[in-house]
Amino acid sequence: MPVNSDHAIQPSAAVLLERRFTLADEAATDAFGARFAQALEAVRAAPQRAFTGLQVQLNGDLGAGKTTLVRATLRGLGHTGRVRSPTYTLVEPYTLERPAGELAVYHFDLYRFTDPAEWADAGFREYFDSGAVCLVEWPQRAGRLLGVPDLVFSLDVDGDGRLLVAQAYSESGKACLERC
Repeated sequence: MPVNSDHAIQPSAAVLLERRFTLADEAATDAFGARFAQALEAVRAAPQRAFTGLQVQLNGDLGAGKTTLVRATLRGLGHTGRVRSPTYTLVEPYTLERPAGELAVYHFDLYRFTDPAEWADAGFREYFDSGAVCLVEWPQRAGRLLGVPDLVFSLDVDGDGRLLVAQAYSESGKACLERC
Protein backbone atom coordinates (compact mmCIF):
# COMPACT_ATOMS: atom_id res chain seq x y z
CA MET A 1 0.00 0.00 0.00
CA PRO A 2 1.68 3.25 -1.07
CA VAL A 3 2.26 6.01 1.43
CA ASN A 4 0.14 8.93 0.28
CA SER A 5 0.82 11.18 3.24
CA ASP A 6 3.85 12.78 4.78
CA HIS A 7 2.11 12.94 8.15
CA ALA A 8 3.83 11.05 10.92
CA ILE A 9 2.39 7.70 11.87
CA GLN A 10 1.77 7.56 15.61
CA PRO A 11 3.47 4.59 17.27
CA SER A 12 1.11 1.99 18.67
CA ALA A 13 2.47 2.35 22.20
CA ALA A 14 1.97 4.67 25.15
CA VAL A 15 4.11 7.77 25.45
CA LEU A 16 6.24 7.39 28.59
CA LEU A 17 7.52 10.97 28.57
CA GLU A 18 6.99 14.04 26.40
CA ARG A 19 9.08 17.20 26.49
CA ARG A 20 9.06 20.35 24.37
CA PHE A 21 12.14 22.34 23.47
CA THR A 22 12.27 25.74 21.83
CA LEU A 23 15.30 25.87 19.52
CA ALA A 24 15.73 29.56 18.75
CA ASP A 25 18.41 29.07 16.10
CA GLU A 26 20.96 26.62 14.72
CA ALA A 27 23.20 27.13 17.77
CA ALA A 28 20.31 25.99 20.01
CA THR A 29 19.81 22.93 17.79
CA ASP A 30 23.53 22.17 18.06
CA ALA A 31 23.33 22.50 21.85
CA PHE A 32 20.34 20.15 22.03
CA GLY A 33 22.15 17.63 19.81
CA ALA A 34 25.16 17.76 22.15
CA ARG A 35 22.91 17.21 25.21
CA PHE A 36 21.17 14.33 23.46
CA ALA A 37 24.56 12.76 22.62
CA GLN A 38 25.62 13.03 26.27
CA ALA A 39 22.31 11.54 27.40
CA LEU A 40 22.69 8.69 24.92
CA GLU A 41 26.21 8.01 26.17
CA ALA A 42 25.02 7.99 29.80
CA VAL A 43 22.18 5.55 29.04
CA ARG A 44 24.53 3.36 27.05
CA ALA A 45 27.05 3.19 29.91
CA ALA A 46 24.48 2.65 32.69
CA PRO A 47 25.30 -0.58 34.51
CA GLN A 48 21.68 -1.35 35.48
CA ARG A 49 20.57 -2.16 31.93
CA ALA A 50 22.17 -3.57 28.82
CA PHE A 51 22.11 -1.17 25.89
CA THR A 52 20.40 -2.87 22.94
CA GLY A 53 20.34 0.06 20.56
CA LEU A 54 18.06 3.00 20.03
CA GLN A 55 15.64 3.93 17.26
CA VAL A 56 14.99 7.66 16.92
CA GLN A 57 12.42 8.78 14.38
CA LEU A 58 12.68 12.37 13.14
CA ASN A 59 9.51 13.98 11.82
CA GLY A 60 9.10 17.35 10.17
CA ASP A 61 8.63 19.08 6.85
CA LEU A 62 11.45 19.76 4.42
CA GLY A 63 13.76 22.30 6.02
CA ALA A 64 12.50 21.66 9.57
CA GLY A 65 15.99 20.80 10.82
CA LYS A 66 16.05 17.00 10.93
CA THR A 67 19.47 16.63 9.31
CA THR A 68 20.83 19.56 11.33
CA LEU A 69 19.79 17.76 14.52
CA VAL A 70 21.39 14.49 13.35
CA ARG A 71 24.59 16.38 12.48
CA ALA A 72 24.64 18.00 15.95
CA THR A 73 24.11 14.63 17.62
CA LEU A 74 26.94 13.02 15.66
CA ARG A 75 29.24 15.95 16.53
CA GLY A 76 28.25 15.50 20.18
CA LEU A 77 29.26 11.84 19.92
CA GLY A 78 32.69 12.85 18.62
CA HIS A 79 32.31 12.55 14.85
CA THR A 80 34.58 15.13 13.22
CA GLY A 81 34.13 14.25 9.56
CA ARG A 82 31.50 15.31 7.09
CA VAL A 83 27.88 14.44 7.80
CA ARG A 84 26.03 13.82 4.56
CA SER A 85 22.30 13.75 4.13
CA PRO A 86 21.41 10.21 3.03
CA THR A 87 18.64 11.38 0.71
CA TYR A 88 20.14 9.46 -2.24
CA THR A 89 22.19 6.80 -0.44
CA LEU A 90 19.26 6.06 1.96
CA VAL A 91 21.66 5.29 4.84
CA GLU A 92 24.96 6.75 6.03
CA PRO A 93 26.88 4.60 8.53
CA TYR A 94 29.16 5.97 11.28
CA THR A 95 31.37 4.02 13.65
CA LEU A 96 32.41 6.06 16.66
CA GLU A 97 34.97 5.25 19.34
CA ARG A 98 33.36 6.11 22.67
CA PRO A 99 34.37 5.60 26.33
CA ALA A 100 31.77 2.82 26.65
CA GLY A 101 33.13 1.13 23.50
CA GLU A 102 32.52 1.37 19.78
CA LEU A 103 29.14 2.77 18.78
CA ALA A 104 27.49 2.20 15.41
CA VAL A 105 25.16 4.98 14.27
CA TYR A 106 23.06 4.72 11.11
CA HIS A 107 21.42 7.81 9.63
CA PHE A 108 18.49 6.93 7.37
CA ASP A 109 16.50 9.18 5.05
CA LEU A 110 13.44 7.44 3.64
CA TYR A 111 12.11 10.47 1.75
CA ARG A 112 12.39 8.80 -1.65
CA PHE A 113 10.35 5.74 -0.63
CA THR A 114 6.85 5.64 -2.05
CA ASP A 115 5.77 2.32 -0.54
CA PRO A 116 6.64 0.69 2.81
CA ALA A 117 7.66 -2.47 0.94
CA GLU A 118 10.71 -0.55 -0.31
CA TRP A 119 12.01 -0.41 3.28
CA ALA A 120 11.56 -4.16 3.68
CA ASP A 121 13.15 -4.84 0.28
CA ALA A 122 16.17 -2.66 1.14
CA GLY A 123 17.19 -5.11 3.88
CA PHE A 124 17.47 -2.49 6.61
CA ARG A 125 16.01 -4.67 9.41
CA GLU A 126 19.51 -5.95 10.31
CA TYR A 127 20.64 -2.41 11.17
CA PHE A 128 17.79 -2.04 13.66
CA ASP A 129 18.54 -5.41 15.29
CA SER A 130 22.29 -4.79 15.71
CA GLY A 131 22.40 -2.73 18.91
CA ALA A 132 23.12 0.43 16.92
CA VAL A 133 21.62 3.88 17.13
CA CYS A 134 19.31 4.35 14.14
CA LEU A 135 18.31 7.93 13.34
CA VAL A 136 15.47 7.86 10.80
CA GLU A 137 14.24 10.83 8.79
CA TRP A 138 10.86 10.44 7.07
CA PRO A 139 9.98 7.27 9.04
CA GLN A 140 6.35 7.46 7.89
CA ARG A 141 7.52 6.34 4.44
CA ALA A 142 8.15 2.87 5.94
CA GLY A 143 4.63 2.69 7.33
CA ARG A 144 4.50 0.63 10.50
CA LEU A 145 7.37 -1.65 9.44
CA LEU A 146 9.86 0.19 11.68
CA GLY A 147 7.95 -0.87 14.75
CA VAL A 148 7.72 1.21 17.92
CA PRO A 149 10.61 3.67 18.21
CA ASP A 150 12.43 4.51 21.41
CA LEU A 151 12.13 8.22 20.69
CA VAL A 152 10.26 10.44 18.26
CA PHE A 153 11.58 13.95 17.61
CA SER A 154 9.04 16.12 15.79
CA LEU A 155 10.38 19.43 14.49
CA ASP A 156 8.25 22.37 13.37
CA VAL A 157 9.32 25.78 12.14
CA ASP A 158 8.55 28.34 14.84
CA GLY A 159 9.32 31.86 13.58
CA ASP A 160 13.06 31.94 12.93
CA GLY A 161 13.62 28.89 15.14
CA ARG A 162 12.18 25.45 15.68
CA LEU A 163 9.90 23.74 18.16
CA LEU A 164 11.01 20.21 19.04
CA VAL A 165 8.45 17.89 20.60
CA ALA A 166 10.21 14.80 21.91
CA GLN A 167 8.32 11.66 22.91
CA ALA A 168 9.77 8.56 24.55
CA TYR A 169 8.20 5.15 23.94
CA SER A 170 10.72 2.92 25.75
CA GLU A 171 12.60 3.01 29.04
CA SER A 172 15.86 3.72 27.17
CA GLY A 173 14.21 6.54 25.27
CA LYS A 174 12.74 7.92 28.47
CA ALA A 175 16.12 7.78 30.22
CA CYS A 176 17.69 9.73 27.33
CA LEU A 177 14.94 12.32 27.27
CA GLU A 178 15.12 12.85 31.03
CA ARG A 179 18.78 13.84 30.61
CA CYS A 180 18.13 16.36 27.79
